[in-house]
Amino acid sequence: MYSINAHAKVNIFLKVTGHKNGYHTLLSRFMRVEDLYDTITFEPCECESFMIEGCNDIPLESNTIYKAYKALNAHTGDLDILNFFYRHKVIVTKRIPSQAGLGGGSSDAAAFMRLVKNVCNLLLSTEELAKISATIGADLPFFIYNYPSANVSGFGEVVEPFIEEPLKLELYTPHIGCNTGLVYKTFKEHFLSNVRLSSIVGWDQLTSREILEKIHDPAVLNDLYKAALMAYPELSKAAKKEWYFSGSGSTFFKIKN
Repeated sequence: MYSINAHAKVNIFLKVTGHKNGYHTLLSRFMRVEDLYDTITFEPCECESFMIEGCNDIPLESNTIYKAYKALNAHTGDLDILNFFYRHKVIVTKRIPSQAGLGGGSSDAAAFMRLVKNVCNLLLSTEELAKISATIGADLPFFIYNYPSANVSGFGEVVEPFIEEPLKLELYTPHIGCNTGLVYKTFKEHFLSNVRLSSIVGWDQLTSREILEKIHDPAVLNDLYKAALMAYPELSKAAKKEWYFSGSGSTFFKIKN
């Protein structure tokens, strides 16, 4: 068996910087959550087609791991990938909540790609793998590079490592699933015109601890927070004072005492 952990992330801050070609651009600090991860395992199996276990509620065509498999095949044309998955199935041990702003699906797909690169000896650089992953989802390049902390910008494809002391984080995820597409659509309709880039100058140079100790309002740190509250009013009841909001939701986080 071959196995790899797929860690969750939080967005220390997330600022939308514009909208282009139907997609939002952003500037965000991503931080890996060390103690929360899914596990991706390749287990020997005689398979007639690509097989995934552990994601039963997600149709195969919509599964980010399957999309990653298709993208790798299309880019490389490497028969070793096809042959490997006739002899192995993918097992996903889920621990990261879905639709929670923690990047679970993206992390799973990126970890899958990193593991396939190793087991099939693909002659791809990390940069090439990140470019392929960006065609699947905006969060994937961060997980491909696997930095503990990074400034992420553009459509998610620009990932710059940020050297800092890792934070121990406490997470709280209410039983509310937030659809990323709906949250961004709500943001575009109601909040995009209010974007002011001057308000975030220098944020990418501050440590995550400095940012969280300086700014206590989750709506200031995360442009998607108000849009998520509008799309999912029940989040207001779940919110806790002085907890921050990750991605498009629904997870709240803070530094552990």
